Amino acid sequence: MIYPKNIKLTIERLKEVPSTNSYLAELCKESKAKEFHTIIADHQTAGRGQRGNTWEAESGKNLTFSTVLFPTTLEAKEQFYLSMTIAFAVVDALGSYTDGFSIKWPNDIYWKDKKIGGILIENELEGKFISQSIVGIGINVNQEAFHSSAPNPVSLIQIIGVPIDRKELLNKILRGIMGGYIFLETAYSQAVPNIRQLYTQKLYRKEGFHLYRDKEGTFLAEYQNVEASGHLVLKDEQGNLRRYAFKEVEFILP
Repeated sequence: MIYPKNIKLTIERLKEVPSTNSYLAELCKESKAKEFHTIIADHQTAGRGQRGNTWEAESGKNLTFSTVLFPTTLEAKEQFYLSMTIAFAVVDALGSYTDGFSIKWPNDIYWKDKKIGGILIENELEGKFISQSIVGIGINVNQEAFHSSAPNPVSLIQIIGVPIDRKELLNKILRGIMGGYIFLETAYSQAVPNIRQLYTQKLYRKEGFHLYRDKEGTFLAEYQNVEASGHLVLKDEQGNLRRYAFKEVEFILP
């Protein structure tokens, strides 16, 4: 497939690798990876999530892959629009199988109150702009049992009851990311409100009051906004606005 901006999708498949993000980062250092070069592995021995969390994935059963982007227009202060674009593409692809998927801020992928996937984006900056983004995505696809201490994992096969073609799902996700990314790069002013609307529509707990916990304790609050910087803004029962960066607030799950 060839897209505007002279992008050609290439996929490199590996049996095993410590981390697809780390492997792809090394290729980029050696100038061996063009935009949308994608690494997919049957098994990661040291898969990573946000802020050092680990990711459990049974070999050959799930999707664990990374792709690289070289944005030319996105400023670092607005980097979360890229995260919004990617998270929506993942949810949209999963939504072609069944309903109930959402984005738990900032970029965990949920089905109802259970986690089916996660996204890790590692950006490099050049001045005030992003020069490179390595996007790592993990989706629980055909794994039928989970053994880690993660409290709420779920997979597609557990949800719909039949095995899923991992290659088909990968292609759906990559097509969605490409479409959103090219829109963001080539028509930024028109893309931003559209991307924000799509992301917000799919947010987990976007309506009503829910339980959260921060360094001061537990509280009830409702969603107000996600800023371009990625900060989450909640409004508590007393009407106070609370603004959080990643890992500063915890969603208390049912």
